[in-house]
Amino acid sequence: MRMLINCPNCKYEGAGKYGVKGSFAIELILWLCFIVPGLIYSIWRLTTKKMRCPQCGFEYVVKVGTMAA
Repeated sequence: MRMLINCPNCKYEGAGKYGVKGSFAIELILWLCFIVPGLIYSIWRLTTKKMRCPQCGFEYVVKVGTMAA
């Protein structure tokens, strides 16, 4: 099921998209060079997963319901 959203920034209405903060490239470098910081960064990225607007990337969207996949 996908979440329906309303974006106050660009006025988009439709299915939302999940996104995480941070950069995959930085995560990869930290894992290759430093194991412990890589683990901490990965955990932080996984806990910042939020619904975002697929058009503008705005993360403070209004959830209005769900629709079937």
